[in-house]
Amino acid sequence: MTRAVLVSSSSAPAVTSVDVADPGEGEALVDVSYSSVNYKDGLALAGDPGVARIDPLVPGIDVVGTVSALGPGVHDVAIGDHVVLNGAGAGETRHGGWATRAVVPSASLVVLPDSVPEDFAAAIGTAGFTAALSVLALARFVDPSDGPVLVTGSSGGVGSVAIPLLAGRGYRVTASTGRPGNAESLRALGATDVVDRGPLGERGKPMQKAVWAGAVDSVGGATLANLLASTRWGGAVTACGLAQDVQLQTTVLPFILRGVSLLGINSVDAPAALRRGAWNLLAAELDPTLLASVTRTVGLSEAIALGPSIVAGQVHGRTIVDTSY
Repeated sequence: MTRAVLVSSSSAPAVTSVDVADPGEGEALVDVSYSSVNYKDGLALAGDPGVARIDPLVPGIDVVGTVSALGPGVHDVAIGDHVVLNGAGAGETRHGGWATRAVVPSASLVVLPDSVPEDFAAAIGTAGFTAALSVLALARFVDPSDGPVLVTGSSGGVGSVAIPLLAGRGYRVTASTGRPGNAESLRALGATDVVDRGPLGERGKPMQKAVWAGAVDSVGGATLANLLASTRWGGAVTACGLAQDVQLQTTVLPFILRGVSLLGINSVDAPAALRRGAWNLLAAELDPTLLASVTRTVGLSEAIALGPSIVAGQVHGRTIVDTSY
C-alpha cells in the first residue's frame, strides 16, 4: 500500500491508501520523496480525459526518490539509486508521483547527478526538464551573438528555468508575462527585459518586423504564430505548450522567406540519452539559489488545493510536493 492522492470520476480528489503492485517487466519500484505540481497535474485533478487516461489515477508527472525494487529484465538503474522520472506516462496512463511509492518504467529513470539533491530535482521537475530540452534544441540554431531571445509564459515552470539557463549561456533574454509584479523576480532570474504578453497573444500579421533571434514558447496559439512571424532570418522557436490554444493559425511565409525553424519539444517520450543530456545540463548550468527563490514546498493535501490555480495560470514559479505529509 501507499499513501497517495487519488483522482476518481466517482469522488473528489483525496489523500488515501492505494494498492501498489510489484514491478513487472522493465519496471522499477521507487520510494518517492518528492514530486511537483504541474499544469498537467492540475488538469488531472479536474478529471480532464486528455490527461487522466485511467480511472482512478494518482497524479504527479514527476517522480523523485530511491529505487527499492526492480522487476524482471535489464535495467540501467540499481536498487538504492537516487533517481528522477519526468513524464513517461506517470500521472497520465499510469499512477504518478503524488504518492509515497510508485511503479514506473525503469528505462525512463535518470540517476541523479551527485550535485543535484532530491528536492532540487523536484523543483526542476518536468517543467525544468522541458526547459532544458528547449535550450538544447534552440542552441543548435541560435547563437547568443545572433540577437535577443524571447521566453513566453516566463512566470511559469518552464520559463523559470529557461531564463537562467539561457542567460547563463550568454543569451540576451526578454521575458513575456501577464504579471507586471513579477518583473523584478524575472530580472533576478536573468532576464534583461520584461514585456507584457498582451500584444503577443492577439492575432497578428503573417509576417512582422524581425525582432527575435529565437524563442522558447510554452503558450501556443496566437502567441506562437506571432513569434514565428517576428523571428529573424535563420532563427528558431521551440514549442512545448498550449496554455493559450492548441490551434496554430499561421502561414508558410516565416519558413520560406526567413528560414525560421519550429522545433517541437516532447518531454514525455524523450529517449534515455536525451533525458540524461538534459539533466547533465541542469546539473552543470542551473544555479540552485536562483530556482530556490521561486520555489515553495507543499504536502499532498495542499497540492490538491492548488489544482485550479495552476490551470488558471495563477501559480508563479515552482511548487514541489513533499510526499511525507
